[in-house]
Amino acid sequence: MAEVSAVVKPKPRPIIRVGLFLISHSLVVSNVCCIAGVLALLLLPVIAKNTYISENALMPGSASAMLSSDDASDGHVFLNKIMSISSMSINTGIEIPEMIAKHIIESGGEVNYHKFQPISDHFHPLQFFLGPDAGIVQENYSSTSYGVNTVGIVRAPCGDGKEAIVMVTPYNSVKPTSSEALSLGVAYSVFSLLSRVSWLAKDIIWLAADSRHGEHAAVAAWLRDYYTLSSGDLEKNLDMCSASSSPGHEVTSVKRDGVSNGFRRAGTMAAALVIKVADSSSGFEKDGLKIYAEASNGQMPNLDLINIVNYLAVHGQGLQVRVEKIWSLLDSWWLYSLGELQELIGKVAKSLNPQWKFGIPAPDYVEGCATLASSLYNQALGVPTGPHGAFRDYQVDAITLEFSPRFSTSQRVLFLLHTGRLVEGVIRSVNNLLEKFHQSFFLYLMTSPSRFVSVGIYMIAFTLLIAPLPLVAAALFSDASKSKSPGESIPASTSWNWLYAAKTVLVVHLWGAIVTIIPHLLCQIPNSSPLISLLAWITSSAVLLFFTRAASGSLSLSRATQLQTREWTLLKAVTVAATFIGLCLMSVINYATAEIGAQLLVPMCLMAVPLRVDLTAKTTKTVARGACNVLLVFVGFPPTAFLLSKGALAGFDGVRLDDFWNWIESLREWNSATYLYICMVHLPCWVLCVHILLHRR
Repeated sequence: MAEVSAVVKPKPRPIIRVGLFLISHSLVVSNVCCIAGVLALLLLPVIAKNTYISENALMPGSASAMLSSDDASDGHVFLNKIMSISSMSINTGIEIPEMIAKHIIESGGEVNYHKFQPISDHFHPLQFFLGPDAGIVQENYSSTSYGVNTVGIVRAPCGDGKEAIVMVTPYNSVKPTSSEALSLGVAYSVFSLLSRVSWLAKDIIWLAADSRHGEHAAVAAWLRDYYTLSSGDLEKNLDMCSASSSPGHEVTSVKRDGVSNGFRRAGTMAAALVIKVADSSSGFEKDGLKIYAEASNGQMPNLDLINIVNYLAVHGQGLQVRVEKIWSLLDSWWLYSLGELQELIGKVAKSLNPQWKFGIPAPDYVEGCATLASSLYNQALGVPTGPHGAFRDYQVDAITLEFSPRFSTSQRVLFLLHTGRLVEGVIRSVNNLLEKFHQSFFLYLMTSPSRFVSVGIYMIAFTLLIAPLPLVAAALFSDASKSKSPGESIPASTSWNWLYAAKTVLVVHLWGAIVTIIPHLLCQIPNSSPLISLLAWITSSAVLLFFTRAASGSLSLSRATQLQTREWTLLKAVTVAATFIGLCLMSVINYATAEIGAQLLVPMCLMAVPLRVDLTAKTTKTVARGACNVLLVFVGFPPTAFLLSKGALAGFDGVRLDDFWNWIESLREWNSATYLYICMVHLPCWVLCVHILLHRR
C-alpha cells in the first residue's frame, strides 16, 4: 500500500503576512495615513526644537567686539561721500567704484574692478541642475551695458591664503539710495577694522556689487569668473568700463594707482554674508534684522550660520530678529482655533504627567505655522530669496542680512556701530573654523529664528502621506487580476491588460515632457501678452494631447467597452504607482515641492473612480464621492491651485489669470525644478485622473 504523504504549504514570512494584511485593508490604511500625514504637518510648529550651535569652534560672543565708535564714524563719513556723488547731476557710474577702491587702498587692502556683461537667460530643458552656467535672469538687458563690481581683499596675517570670508553689499553705482549707501558704510567700517587686526586667519573679500542689472546677476557674474576664469582670460579685466544709461555715451576706460589689473582671488570661500539695509522698518518695534536663507531648488545654508547670526544679534546687539512669514495666516481664525486646541491638549497632558511637555501658546503656534508655511513656500518655489543664492550654487554657505533701522539721521553712527559689531562677530566666529560647516543641519524648516524642524521630523509627514500609494496600487492590481470578464476565456490576470495601462501612463508622461518645452517656443512670439501666452499654452497642450491619443490609441475610451472589464482599476493602479515614484524623486530634489504636491495629488489619485460608477449607483455615498472627485480635479489643476492659493493668502481682488503665466515664467527662467515637477509629474497625473473619471465602465 502506497503511503501518501500530505504536503503542508509553508506559512509566508511575517513581513509578507503584514504586507498582505495592509493590502487587504488598504482603504482603512489610506484614510488613517492621509489624516495622520496632514496632522503631522500641522504639528510641526509644536514639536520644533530650539536652535543650538553644533560646532563648538564657532564660539559666538566669546571675544569682545573691537569695532569702535571711530570706525563707525569713518563709515558715516564714507556713506556721506557716496550720497554726495549720488546727488551729482551727472554720474556715469564710475565715480562711486573709484571712491570705494580709493578707500580700500587707504585701508591697506588689495582692490580690483570686475567688469561684467550680464547673461540673459535662455531656457534649456536639458540643462536643469547643471549649475550657474545655465544663465542669469535679466530684465531690460542691453548689449551695450556693463556692470562694474569693486572687489577688495584683506590678506589674513595668520592664514595661508587657502580660505576666505565674503561680504557683499549690492548697490546701484549710478544712483544709490540712502539705504544702499548705509549698507556700504557698514561694510567699509568692518573692512577697515579687519585690515588692522592680528587674529584674522581667513582672507576677507568685500564685494561691492553693481546691482544695476540685478543683485543676483552681479554676484553670480563675479562668482562665475572667480571659479572659472583662467590666466589667459585676465586681460579682459585690465580696464574698468561702464556705459551710461543714456544712448550714445562712450565707454570710458579708467585706471588708478594701486588697482590691480588682473582678477584678484583669495582662498576657498568658507561663508558669505550679504549686507542690506531696508528702506523702511515696518513690523519692527526696534532695530530689526531679517534673515533670508533659501537658495535655488530649496537649498539651505548650514543651520549653524543662521544660529550664530541670531545669537549675536539678540544677545549681543539687542536686535529684533525675524525670518520671512506669511502675514495673512496670522489672522486666520481656523489656525488660531487649532492652536487653542493643541494648547488645551498640552495642558491636559501636563496635568496627567508634569514631565509631558506638549503644546505651545496659541499665538506662538499661529506665528510658527505662518513662518513654516513661508519656509515651505520659498523652498518649493526654487527661486533664491536674495543674492546669497548665487553662492549656494557653488556650495558656499551664505545668507542675506537685511537690517531695518528705526532711527533719525543723527543716529546713523550708532546704527553703524551695532550692525558693524554684529558682522564682525559673525566673521570672527567663522574665522575660528578649521573646516567647512558640516556639524549642523542642511535640510530643515524654520518656525522662528530660534526654532527649527529637522529632516528626520518633517519627512514623517510626507512619508505618511504617500505611504498608501503603493498599497493601493497593489490592492487595485490584485483586484483586477482576480476579476474575469464574461466574454473572456482566460482570467484577466493572464491577459496582460496591465501593459495597456502602463502604455497609457507612459504616453501621458511623454506628453508632459513635450508640454515643458512649449512655453519656450511661445516666448519667441513678439509682443505677446501673458494672458494670450497662457491660453496658447493650454490650447496647444490640449491639441497635442488629442493627437497623442489618436496616434497611440492609449487614451481611447472604446477599448474598455470591448473588454467589458474593470480595466480602469489597472490604469488607476499604474497611475498611483507613477505618482508615488514621481513624488519620491521630487522629495530628493526639493522636499517642499513634493510635500505641497502630495497634498493635492494623493487625495485625487486615491479617490479617482469613474463617474459612471457613482452615477449608476445613485446612493448618497457614491454621489458624495463623485462630487469630491470633481472638486479635487478642479482644485488640482495647476492654474486653479495657484490662483486659489494666491487669493487665499493675498486676497482675491488682485488675482488675475495671467498671474499663473508670470509665475511659471519666473520658475522657468530660474531653472527651478518645481517647473519640471508641474509639467512632468503633476500635470500628467492630473490628466490620468481625469481620464479615469471619464472612463466607461
